[in-house]
Amino acid sequence: MSQKKQNLTVYILVAMVIGAVVGQLIHLYFPETIQIKDASGELKSIVRSEYIGQYFKILTSVFLRLVQMIIAPLVITTLIVGIAKMGNLKAVGRVGGRSMLWFFSASLASLLLGLMLVNFFAPGAELKLNVNGFDTSAASDVIGKTQSFSVQHFIEHLFPKSLFEALATNEILQIVVFSIFFGVALTQYGEKGEGIIKTLDNLSKVILILVGYVMWFAPLGVFGGITAIIATKGLGILKVYGYYMGSFYVGLALLWTLLLGVGYFILRKRLGTLLGHLKTPLMVAFSTTSSEAVFPKLTEELEKFGCRKKIVSFILPLGYSFNLDGSMMYMTFASIFIAQAYGIPLDLGTQLTMLLVLMLTSKGIAGVPRASLVVVAATCTMFDIPAEGIALILPIDHFCDMGRSMTNVLGNGLATAAIDKWEKD
Repeated sequence: MSQKKQNLTVYILVAMVIGAVVGQLIHLYFPETIQIKDASGELKSIVRSEYIGQYFKILTSVFLRLVQMIIAPLVITTLIVGIAKMGNLKAVGRVGGRSMLWFFSASLASLLLGLMLVNFFAPGAELKLNVNGFDTSAASDVIGKTQSFSVQHFIEHLFPKSLFEALATNEILQIVVFSIFFGVALTQYGEKGEGIIKTLDNLSKVILILVGYVMWFAPLGVFGGITAIIATKGLGILKVYGYYMGSFYVGLALLWTLLLGVGYFILRKRLGTLLGHLKTPLMVAFSTTSSEAVFPKLTEELEKFGCRKKIVSFILPLGYSFNLDGSMMYMTFASIFIAQAYGIPLDLGTQLTMLLVLMLTSKGIAGVPRASLVVVAATCTMFDIPAEGIALILPIDHFCDMGRSMTNVLGNGLATAAIDKWEKD
């Protein structure tokens, strides 16, 4: 490990600790309620600690914006080059087929594991809540996003009507679809396309240099994110939702065991080396609750590990659309938890149907905070479970999101390394 990388890792760890301490101090010493004007000019009540925490959150927002700034150009350049360098459609089809086999197998395993554990632990069974018994206003923004959410809407959303619109709105899945079509066309263009490939390849290298600059903002982003959530909720929230969060993290531990077991079977002793390279991306994902935030850094580290650029360029963007293992598990876990909380019985057939719905609708979900909740709310609506139940898990969702974002990064790192080895063999 280089000295620079080692320093960045240390800085991120220190930022997490300082953020937790500062956040808890703010939560303890500023408990009073104050009146502030919202965007419409109306007065609203807010706890001072939460108000202060919003200013620290700006640091995280700046870091995430910097990352989002480079994701789209990085995906479009690396994916097109990766496909073009495959040489022919047969190679593209082979690698793509292996990728999809891994992604759907991992997704199914994650969903099934979440299904089994939420039924075993039954964290919502004792709540016996009524939808009118608590404030659901906090969930209104999430619920609102489900109104246009359907299988039809999802499928239509896959395909961009304009590349520029997709780039402007950072629609990664649409960018991936365009890049696949463009890359395949470029393979058919033959030698005449080599100039385009070289230009895009050089551009991706420049963007990766930019990645190095952006990642030095990571400790500030980590500090701001941790401080903001602890200042708002306090460390005491962990005790309140301890059983729910504990059950979920047991599930993540089992999923990690499964993923690492498969990884060791394929990579053998090189698995330890891979985890060393993944250390910094994993910590950034954990603290910012965004697996997308580490996409550029993950690309860089996988290439340093020894994965061929064309494989990384092809697999990783697809993985971010189709292989979010932690999010998959959480969606099953959260959906059935809400049903348990309301005392809504779900037979095995219904639960398996829900699993298949999640398998489809979750593909292409953005690797950003709370994106999973939109899918959960939409799925609940489909099965006559009150979507307002999202309000139950919102207070603890940030802490669960830390674990699932971290798992998403691990899953995609392992998938890329495994498929690269298969192709070499």
